[in-house]
Amino acid sequence: MTLLELILILVLQFEGISGADFHLYYRPGDEAILPCDDVSSSDRVCSTVNWLYSRDKFNTFGLVQNGSVVKNSARAARMSLDTNCSLVINNITAEDVGLYSCQQSPELASAVLLSIMTILPSPPDADAKRDGKVTLECSLLRYSSLPRCLRNSIRWVNETGTVLRGEGVRYEITELIKCVSPLTVKRQSGHNRRYTCQVVERNNVQIEAHYTPVFTEGTIDDQSDKSNSGPSLYIITGAVVGVVVVVVVIIAVFIKFRKTDTVTEGQ
Repeated sequence: MTLLELILILVLQFEGISGADFHLYYRPGDEAILPCDDVSSSDRVCSTVNWLYSRDKFNTFGLVQNGSVVKNSARAARMSLDTNCSLVINNITAEDVGLYSCQQSPELASAVLLSIMTILPSPPDADAKRDGKVTLECSLLRYSSLPRCLRNSIRWVNETGTVLRGEGVRYEITELIKCVSPLTVKRQSGHNRRYTCQVVERNNVQIEAHYTPVFTEGTIDDQSDKSNSGPSLYIITGAVVGVVVVVVVIIAVFIKFRKTDTVTEGQ
């Protein structure tokens, strides 16, 4: 490892977090563009630019050296530099979360913090048919050395943009834990409603994602609605069948007695 790389690592570890020039938020699968503010307009070939990546304070890797993507990187196929020497990462995943540093020299450095937001059912194979509700987890994956998420940094809103707080008739929000906010949604009659998770920083929404739980017919709530609205279909069907059986028996008995009377008269 060269002396320059050692200096760059020190910059990342001790200055990068507090002095990060950009805090960028993306969703899985997005194309992320990490700007390099140190590149002067006269040096657009990026031949002196290096990009370093730090997953945590103990691991730092070189991604770009002298303007070229390091080929032995596991993510090299998804990375490139644009004409402004910004680092472009295609189809980002959880493994891309972390602290990035663009360097031209030890004196010229800019830091970028990349975070990823996801909304997924918990567990992933949750079946809303089972109990008429599903739990959504909104997660913010961040550089591990950052302080914990603030209480109101992740919030849920409904279709009208109203912030959901605490527990309502058709939803329940669990306390934020480790940058994960769970929302339990119960089935609502009529249609499937959309819920939005937002990441808020200094009262400004940095990123948001929408999720519409799909509840199909046959959930417990549906069955409860039907049982409260009137007699069950099974009860009605059973009553009709019973009446038909009684009528058939009466007709059969009537025909039998008619035949008996006819035989008696003939004798």
